[in-house]
Amino acid sequence: MTIASIDAARRARSVSACSFDVFDTFLVRACTTPDGVFERTYELSDISKTCPNVSNSFVQHRVQAEARARRAAKDRCGSMEVHIVDVYSYFPFRLFGLDRGALDDLAETEFRAELELCRANPEMLRQYLDMKRAGHRVGFISDTYWSREQLGRLLLACSPGLTWDFLYASCDSGTSKSETLFATYLSEQQIDAATSFHVGDNEKADIKGARRHGIRPRYYPQASAALASKLQREAAVFELLCPDRLSRLDHGARTLRRMVAAQNAETSAGFSIGMTVLGPVMTAFDAFVTARRAQLIGAGARVAVGFLGRDGFLSHRIWQQAHGDTAAYLEINRRVSLVGSADTLEPLIELFGKVTKIDAATFTDIVKILPPAVAAFFARFPDGIATGRDLADALPDLMDARQIADVAAGMRERLLVYLRKAIPGFDACTDLVLADLGYSASVQKALRRIFDRLGIAVRIHGAYLLTLDDAFDDITDGDSAEGLISDLVVSPHVKRMLIRNVALLEQICCAPDGSVRDYRGGAVLREIDPRPAGQIALARDIQAGALAFAGRAGDLARDYALQPFVALDVAARWSAATLGRLLLLPDDDELVLFGGFRHDVNLGTHALAPMLDGTFVRNLVIARGLCAVCAAPAPPMWLAGSFATLSPAHSYLYTLFGANRLPPDVFEEAPCGTLRIGLFAADGGASLQPVTVYRTGLGDLRLRIPLSRAMAVTTIALPLGRIAREGILHGVAVQTGKTIADAAKNAETTGVAEHRLAGAGLDWSGRHYRAHDDDACVLVPVDPPADEIAIYSVALTSLSHDRILASRNGGADCGLWAAIARPFDAAALAT
Repeated sequence: MTIASIDAARRARSVSACSFDVFDTFLVRACTTPDGVFERTYELSDISKTCPNVSNSFVQHRVQAEARARRAAKDRCGSMEVHIVDVYSYFPFRLFGLDRGALDDLAETEFRAELELCRANPEMLRQYLDMKRAGHRVGFISDTYWSREQLGRLLLACSPGLTWDFLYASCDSGTSKSETLFATYLSEQQIDAATSFHVGDNEKADIKGARRHGIRPRYYPQASAALASKLQREAAVFELLCPDRLSRLDHGARTLRRMVAAQNAETSAGFSIGMTVLGPVMTAFDAFVTARRAQLIGAGARVAVGFLGRDGFLSHRIWQQAHGDTAAYLEINRRVSLVGSADTLEPLIELFGKVTKIDAATFTDIVKILPPAVAAFFARFPDGIATGRDLADALPDLMDARQIADVAAGMRERLLVYLRKAIPGFDACTDLVLADLGYSASVQKALRRIFDRLGIAVRIHGAYLLTLDDAFDDITDGDSAEGLISDLVVSPHVKRMLIRNVALLEQICCAPDGSVRDYRGGAVLREIDPRPAGQIALARDIQAGALAFAGRAGDLARDYALQPFVALDVAARWSAATLGRLLLLPDDDELVLFGGFRHDVNLGTHALAPMLDGTFVRNLVIARGLCAVCAAPAPPMWLAGSFATLSPAHSYLYTLFGANRLPPDVFEEAPCGTLRIGLFAADGGASLQPVTVYRTGLGDLRLRIPLSRAMAVTTIALPLGRIAREGILHGVAVQTGKTIADAAKNAETTGVAEHRLAGAGLDWSGRHYRAHDDDACVLVPVDPPADEIAIYSVALTSLSHDRILASRNGGADCGLWAAIARPFDAAALAT
């Protein structure tokens, strides 16, 4: 016998009794919170038929009824413990077309919902039975509105044949575990507290409550604090992204995530994100691809499945883990597929039109030839670098379609050799499923054109995680394209917001290799991978976590009788919420983790675009306002994350914008006053110019000062004391352009460094200032403009007013038109 076994035996002899909490410990629900039970109660009740689509109202009234019942019990007898009938006695029956005679029916319907959603926790059941076999007294202590008799029925329904030595329900005892329920248990059962254990999930009731009575507690949390926070944010994101759908019932998807996380050691932050966030999404996608394949096979097709590299790398590994080598990993990207399909110049024009910058070497690498006219075109641009849009517009005059035809034919032949090598039995299959992250099926469409030119009749079916569904109307008859998260799951507005930020997901799912540029003898020729080694290593770590989830999800789902992927429409909505939370509302740990990520544009260049750029967002908010920044083009590639670097509230406002819940009338700026500013020129001249003061939707102030090159201004004097004697100066941002309109639309802003700002009659402390009088000024240096027009924008928060009003009350010709001063003074409404 080992020392460890002797110690275990000694500990076992020292235990006289072990009590278990019931809900979220011995029993788990196929929903994460009790309001999921309330939602299912609504669905099971007749109310769902007589009053359809009012689930949220029912759930909220059920929550309010319980709160009112507990307050009344507290006032009546000093304890907040109530029975289920007490709860429903405060329910608004008439609102839902019922009378009070329905009280018992509603209570029983909620119990039916509990019976349906609850199942025994296999881990706790094993421990319970082990303790019972060892001769210890075992039972249950629960804070609940269900009586002992009802709790017993529920326990036996979840674990037939289960027996217990004691069962305590707080509503029957009139006291909770945080009060004297443990004392009642110890006294009535004649149990020595020092030799008893209690297992539970609530730190206050189960752990502190047991410890206060001398009972040894064992903490069994539902989820780590980090995962609980993610789940809470996901619920909020779900309400925004899928507002017309029932949100609390997910067939146990989130319960499964908690169980998988609890049974897997967290080896790193990246692994944890893979296991708790990315893994559930990609496992749902795997179920979607599996179902699409089965559907085609059921229709009599001979189906091959291929996951498109590089972004399909992780989903292919998950498929291999679950299904073996029944699918191929196909390294085909937009570039090689468009070149291969290019019997005309149109595919190349489409490709180059989406490229930011390009030079002759890159052009040659993509097209394989460099006609003299194209070389001359690049020579006209500084450093030989043109915009992709300029090249796309000029291409019809620079190349003949016949020049690309030979290149395309060679690419098609090499690609076909590769496909036959990568997909066993390619020539015998009738249908090819292409799985990828998505979006507009550009590779699928190009491959269709290639197959048609080669006389290959294989039908192509796109199975995508995210889709731009309005891009599929030109899909060839017989082919198809479907997305797990389609525009039937989230709105087109939401979809575009997700895809605007999807570069983070692409980098996480990406293969640790460069992108394909050509083929030779069935082998892949790749670009170099320009991404930092640390980024590739982190992606590998996250993928390992996702694979760990996918590997355990099936077994645990069976153990806990959960079916998270049986209804793909429900799985799609929660996948959208889970993915949306990561992309749109990242927490601080995720911002730190992904702060160094960079995105390779994967169009034949080695350029890396920044994933995060908080300075870009801050300067553009100063210059153009919140709503304008929400629609800013890339880079930065992860716009929501860049908002989050300013504050969690900023990323939430961005999410509201993408969900079409940010009304411009509220959040856009409005004129609220005027200010005469001083402009000082290099020749010593000076002038006073009026500028409009704007109030933003967040109550800040913004001024814009347009300057032309001809004005030769070197300094701007801003008498901020006239609009806010005390405030916080957020910064000065500069936009340039050929005209005022061009400058105002320019998203490429620069900030004036804080140390270059000077004050006259001001006390400074960081960004905080206090003006001595109305004429106190901030002096802003003006650099020689890079273009004809420069717009200097200044943003500040007034600490002299509680509220700035966009109203002309008072009609002041210099200063704010109307404001509520601090402290509140109705007479000060007119400035």
